[in-house]
Amino acid sequence: MESALKISVIIITRNEEINIDDCLKSVDWVDEIVIVDSGSDDGTVKKASNYTNKIYAKMWEGYSKQKQYALSLAKNEWVLSLDADERISPSLRDEILKGLDETYNGFYISRKNFFLGRHITGCGWDNDYQLRLFKKSKTTITDSLVHEAFVVEGNTGRLKNRMDHYSYRTLKDAITKMNNYSTLEAGQKYKHKNVSPADFILHPAAAFIQYFIIRKGYKDGIYGLIVSLLHAMTNMQIYMKIWELKHRGKQE
Repeated sequence: MESALKISVIIITRNEEINIDDCLKSVDWVDEIVIVDSGSDDGTVKKASNYTNKIYAKMWEGYSKQKQYALSLAKNEWVLSLDADERISPSLRDEILKGLDETYNGFYISRKNFFLGRHITGCGWDNDYQLRLFKKSKTTITDSLVHEAFVVEGNTGRLKNRMDHYSYRTLKDAITKMNNYSTLEAGQKYKHKNVSPADFILHPAAAFIQYFIIRKGYKDGIYGLIVSLLHAMTNMQIYMKIWELKHRGKQE
């Protein structure tokens, strides 16, 4: 299946052997696939080579730098940015293939988020719009350790159909990502944020209430409970790591 609209897909990877096949199958209809890999030592690159020869190695410099580099390599004006654990659904593919309103310079795409194989409808996870399809000439990316984002100059719209997001296949995946995320978040905030012992308790408790009650995580039963607890644990780790960085700085 080919689109009259030429689209480049960009993906950054490291050890995504379990995800990369399904991700690339979901975009085998685009004009170009660009992958920037930061030292995978599993089968990621070998599997990706079945779909594209545009695989570039770049030492890890953070999410923003990796994505900036990938964007610079795209040859087409329209670019679709994906993570390896995301899939373009058939309905979203068909919507894009029908053509885009080019009075817009970018489009937000909603993600259908899965946790341990379960579609999560609460916790605020089911209203997850990401700016992922955009004109290269109108787009920049924020320089941030975490929560990096594409920024489009001019008008943006929303596509109707969704992509699938399989971020947490196991609790081990979730805890590993939680640990990495909290380290980046703490590193970004610690110079401008003071922490007291009470923050270790009050902020995680507030996070749990926000995700489980206010954002209706209870709708997903035990899955929503675990997701909400993980958000609380991540929050606790962020404050503990901020304290650690400040404490270490005082000692030095």
